[in-house]
Amino acid sequence: MAKESRVPRPTKKSEYAIVFATNQSRKGWSDLSATTRNALADAWDFLTRTPMASSPTCHQLKGSLAAVAHAGRIHERWQYELPGGARIWFYVEDATVHLIDVHTHHPNETK
Repeated sequence: MAKESRVPRPTKKSEYAIVFATNQSRKGWSDLSATTRNALADAWDFLTRTPMASSPTCHQLKGSLAAVAHAGRIHERWQYELPGGARIWFYVEDATVHLIDVHTHHPNETK
């Protein structure tokens, strides 16, 4: 019998893919996974289904943080809020959510 391995969560055709757009987002995601796994699973569900739906926990950032340049294009920067002040900053292009910053605590830029 083959060695057991984790089965990746399949996505529906209507769902968004999530990718790490920066090394910082990969590290921050890993750190949050170790400390706030349930809230991060809820964030995953929200971001794969309705990443640009404004809600108490998800909204576009304002002012100088409202847009981000990445790969030569300007995108709306969004924020998903997790318990304890953690934040996920992202933009959406086509059917992909690009994680650009994953903060394990409330970022100083939005205080």
